[in-house]
Amino acid sequence: MNIIRLAFRLLARVTAFSEKARRFYYAVMLAGRACPECECNRLEMLGEGECRCQVCGDAFDPTLVFDRCPSCGGNPVLRVRRYQCGACGTQVASRFLFDGLVFDAEYFRQKMAEARRRRKDLRDRVREMLAASRSQTLLPEACDLGAVPGLAEALDSMVAAGSRALRWAPGEAFDLGRYQSHVLGHIGPFALSMEEIPPLTESARKDRIWRFIAIIFMAHAGLIRVWEEGQSIMVMQHETDGEGQGVSGDFETVDGLEGPLGRVEA
Repeated sequence: MNIIRLAFRLLARVTAFSEKARRFYYAVMLAGRACPECECNRLEMLGEGECRCQVCGDAFDPTLVFDRCPSCGGNPVLRVRRYQCGACGTQVASRFLFDGLVFDAEYFRQKMAEARRRRKDLRDRVREMLAASRSQTLLPEACDLGAVPGLAEALDSMVAAGSRALRWAPGEAFDLGRYQSHVLGHIGPFALSMEEIPPLTESARKDRIWRFIAIIFMAHAGLIRVWEEGQSIMVMQHETDGEGQGVSGDFETVDGLEGPLGRVEA
């Protein structure tokens, strides 16, 4: 058994039955009632506290028209969410409400307008308070470096004022041919990790990056074999060791390695 599906089916049946019961209840309560405008008896309920004549189209509250106060027989009036006798103040139970509540639309419209007006007044008061408490514009005085002895000299020494302009010295460029020659000079027909190849530059990080780039280029050219073993990159001389695979042209010896890749400078 699918309990959830059965529960939804039951809910749909109950909702449909409730709607049929509502229509039947309103039809019974409006039976024999005449429209106050055209005096016909073709009335239909539009919702809680509102019905309409199907002939002239006049809409009205049937409780205010047809119900009377049980104490004095006076006409009921709508007070916020309930009906009350306009003469003695007795609460009148409407016979034209099935299972809902009726609301005085004009009352709630006024209350909403008052609430919006109060919020606007509060914002205006807060804005005026902030404007009144705002300080005047502060204009700082000009800084006098001579007021503190030795301050100007200390600042000049920090920024190297008066000294010759420093020239930009470019860093060491990446030489692919040099690294290829270096790698080929330290590997052979035996496996060697990339870390075992000696560095060429003083910067360990830069040298590791350039060694890796050179090894990748040489592997694509077919000069060496490269694979991974755990966290290490293993390098070994390729069996052909003469020319690259799938690359046109011949490679030179280790000392003058040019080949199809040429010399690359970063």
